[in-house]
Amino acid sequence: MGLFSRKPKTPKAVNVTSAGLGGGGHDSASLNSEGSNIKSSSTANSRIQIHSMNRSSAGSVPHTPLTPMTPHPTIRVNLPKPPDPSLDAAGYLRSLGSVRERSKIVTDKALRNSLNHFDVDMSKFPDVVTFVCRIIKRDFDPPFSSIPPHGRYQHFCVGGRDRVANLLATFPDTVDSTEKCRRLIDLFLVSVLLDAGAGTGWSFKSSENGRVYRRSEGLAIASLEMFKAGLFSGNPANKFQVDKEGLRKLEVEQLANGMQSKPGNELAGLEGRARLLIRLGDALAKKTDFFGADGRPGNMIDYLLTHPTTQASSNPIVVLPVLWNVLMTGLAPIWPASRTAIDGISLGDAWPCSSMPQQAPHPASPSLSPFPNSQSSLGAAPWESILPFHKLTQWLTYSLMQPMQNLLKIQFAGTELLTGLPEYRNGGLFIDLGVLNLKQDDAERGLQNYNDHCRRTGSKGVEVAPMFEPSDDVIVEWRGVTVGFLDKLLVEVNKTLRGELGGGELTLAQLLEAGSWKGGREIAEVSRPNTKEPPILIDSDGTVF
Repeated sequence: MGLFSRKPKTPKAVNVTSAGLGGGGHDSASLNSEGSNIKSSSTANSRIQIHSMNRSSAGSVPHTPLTPMTPHPTIRVNLPKPPDPSLDAAGYLRSLGSVRERSKIVTDKALRNSLNHFDVDMSKFPDVVTFVCRIIKRDFDPPFSSIPPHGRYQHFCVGGRDRVANLLATFPDTVDSTEKCRRLIDLFLVSVLLDAGAGTGWSFKSSENGRVYRRSEGLAIASLEMFKAGLFSGNPANKFQVDKEGLRKLEVEQLANGMQSKPGNELAGLEGRARLLIRLGDALAKKTDFFGADGRPGNMIDYLLTHPTTQASSNPIVVLPVLWNVLMTGLAPIWPASRTAIDGISLGDAWPCSSMPQQAPHPASPSLSPFPNSQSSLGAAPWESILPFHKLTQWLTYSLMQPMQNLLKIQFAGTELLTGLPEYRNGGLFIDLGVLNLKQDDAERGLQNYNDHCRRTGSKGVEVAPMFEPSDDVIVEWRGVTVGFLDKLLVEVNKTLRGELGGGELTLAQLLEAGSWKGGREIAEVSRPNTKEPPILIDSDGTVF
């Protein structure tokens, strides 16, 4: 069977009880737990412009879990503007609107083949479009409205089994929709925070069906089983919750047992993940206005529904930047202290990048710029050299809206601000298909890093690839280009599929689910069949990817 010959195209519906999230799940990994079974510059005083992407959706509402970009009527409300970076640089760089705007600078350089670490061959971009379109058409029938937008929910449905619906069905009738939603937010938040690269040697054997799962799906099933066992709960009366006390008492050994991490089956970044969850417990305790006295993530529902900007109706309308503020502000203490900071304020997933405007060196401080050899923009403010992504927070946003939309009929205004996720599957797609090519000096440095990593960890290299830490300028530039190229990919895919979309368009979240993320994973399987790793490896601590 060839790469594009898998049948049936449209995933079969999963039988879901009335407790489910609006319909059957979709096996985002397609076949097996791993995936497929393949045989073969702004000035300091400028105002920030946020450009909406008002796209119509394809066909009717899909009978799949609803996520942020599914066909909903366009919600038009006045969105709060991001902070002026000349007055509040940290606030601006922590805003959702900054991600696309700042990544555009790097993307424009890529389109001119002027990146510092990659040669860019835009003549190969049509190959990416063709590859993604063929995957979409292989797995779904026109007008493609059955594509579930990207979200953590789909990972719980690996193998065609809707484990979330099954979980909801076990709750007694005394548990109302609001409490059900709280419990799912608890679960989804912890599961997303644990969803960093698992490594090639790790797998998880489900205690429910004995099957083995890997990577994102394995992490999802593991987090679900730990949640159901009450590992994250400090409330003896309700094990189906996540709270400050449950997380604060968590130990690395408990997480290792829950993840089945042991010699020969090590989970990458285990200690980093455990520390992240413990810090989450402290963060939940500090923000009682968001998470309540008991420090539950699910209590954010009460904050959102009573927020002054929320429009009360039979279907409440929540302004997306309000949810974003809950996640960025409420979870700020969980990020490692080593992250980029401005005026003592941690920026989270935001990093200096040499392709961004650099502050001109002061005569008395010739090394003021973090990249003194990069092209400098005279008069650039220090914040302009920083490139924000907030990948995990965006992944959380995509995923947490699912239960709120379906169980409580909450609508969100401003979802067009969300970007494609700058991670190694989406980014690897453009490398493996030849659009981005790592420059020779960086490739040699990355291979040396890989050899050093193997010696340090005692691991044996199978398929050698360049390796860098998340803060490395190569990785930051790669991620910035990925954000912009995903927007461009969406435009081109919609053009190519126009005759089959029935007058609608795919949304960015649908493209991530059915095209770019899946395509990046599948081309990695073809390019590196033994490890299925991306073309550039990340020496991560489990808190970024």
